[in-house]
Amino acid sequence: MDTVAVILEAPERLILSRLELSPPGDDDVVVDVEWSGISTGTERLLWSGRMPPFPGMGYPLVPGYETVGRVSAVGIHADRRIGERVFVAGAKCFGQVRGLFGGAAARLVVPGTRAVPIDERLGADGVLMALAATARHAIAAEHSVLPDLIVGHGVLGRLVARLVVAAGGAPTVWETNPTRADGAIGYQVMQPEDDPKRDYRCICDVSGDAGLMDLLVQRLAPQGEIVLAGFYSAPISFSFPPAFMREARFRIAAEWREPDLIAVRDLIAEGRLSLEGLITHTRDAAAAPEAYRTAFGDPACLKMILDWRQTQ
Repeated sequence: MDTVAVILEAPERLILSRLELSPPGDDDVVVDVEWSGISTGTERLLWSGRMPPFPGMGYPLVPGYETVGRVSAVGIHADRRIGERVFVAGAKCFGQVRGLFGGAAARLVVPGTRAVPIDERLGADGVLMALAATARHAIAAEHSVLPDLIVGHGVLGRLVARLVVAAGGAPTVWETNPTRADGAIGYQVMQPEDDPKRDYRCICDVSGDAGLMDLLVQRLAPQGEIVLAGFYSAPISFSFPPAFMREARFRIAAEWREPDLIAVRDLIAEGRLSLEGLITHTRDAAAAPEAYRTAFGDPACLKMILDWRQTQ
């Protein structure tokens, strides 16, 4: 069994090619992919060659960790049904080609436990489950307060804001790109220089900009918290005295866990969280090289997804 997959051969050198798949085992399922998302965080760093040393890092690789498809075959011990629509956060089924994170392919072989059933009605929006879980993980830490300032109004920032609103908050969001200022429901978006507030209790940064720390500390209330929820390719530093005076706390939000995914799935089912309006661009998988360039180079592109339904 084989598949067509996106292969990043080297930085900024991306092709579509056919790869042999690992044989499925008794606990595995085969997923025929419908859509996969392109991440403008970690995948941009892989594509540009700026990804810091990372477990499993190396080229060539199959990127992608935001995949929706249908189960087409089931191992005898796999607790899934043929025909189920599932979310898959990547795969490692491509032999000598690394799966980092392995979701951008027409067909995947994954353990049944990694194929998470989702509502049929989500359709292509289901690729956003990983980002929604990441947003939830960033704000759900024990003893933390809800962010009242979110830095960045891309897809992750919008999902953090929607989750805060769903929890009863009314955050401010900073966004310096005017093309990304729209789409706010229940919160306000503004330029940093237009915001006079300097006593935020919790600032959630999803920008990935390591140079913002001093500015964020200046806007923090005493004993406030800065949550680093982006992925930072440059070292993070800050001036100590202002942080000392505020007794600032810094927290790094790592990747989501299964409880985060289940929690956002429940919120969506209850109608408390919407994934609508976040996918702005769709391309056939055959146009993957152009799609990746658009995803990383067009500021109007919030989220690009690949449509694999004609590439089986």
